Amino acid sequence: MHVGNARYLKLEDIPEKIPVFPLTGALLLPGGQLPLNIFEPRYLAMFDAAISGNRLIGMVQPAMGEHDGEEGTRSALSHIGCVGRITSFGETGDGRYITSLSGICRFRLLDEIGDGHPFRTFKISPFLSDLTDDDEASVDREALLRVFRDYLDANKLEADWESVERAGNRTLVNSLSMMSPFGPAEKQALLEAPDLKSRADTLIAITEILLARGFGEADTTRLQ
Repeated sequence: MHVGNARYLKLEDIPEKIPVFPLTGALLLPGGQLPLNIFEPRYLAMFDAAISGNRLIGMVQPAMGEHDGEEGTRSALSHIGCVGRITSFGETGDGRYITSLSGICRFRLLDEIGDGHPFRTFKISPFLSDLTDDDEASVDREALLRVFRDYLDANKLEADWESVERAGNRTLVNSLSMMSPFGPAEKQALLEAPDLKSRADTLIAITEILLARGFGEADTTRLQ
């Protein structure tokens, strides 16, 4: 996996511990780009530390039914997230950071480390399979594009079809998953799909359920 100016090819390339940013509804996948607007003091401190170090942040959702609380609280987190590298960074002049994370690989949370920082740090177990290319040929691209087109038509939206047709299966599946207006449970299901084919199949299934319910805006009901 080549991300920014760095390459992540083996276990030793991923640190044993990383700062973790809990954010409901946020989905970062390997190879994807996630823009962030950082303004809370604890997360400003997190990004300061990451930029002065290895530039890596772990994105993870709070556990279902939990919310990221005030500074100093420790809400339960989902067990699986994604490591991202800070590849874009800007200061706004009013105390905020505008940044972008590029996805590297998913991880499983292990032990939380109390290191005295205002943000949370965890030991992690990375998904090394994410550092290599998935079997793009296994994706049902025709079905994926069909439901994508149906969703756009139902909501009177348009897409740059020339760019869509040029995109490889990995880019297409992960980009559509990250852009999807689904709820936290659906986003977590897409993140935890074991491989690219499973993620594409999950994305197709969620979108078909949404369309069957009468189009309109995304439903955040958990998957049955």
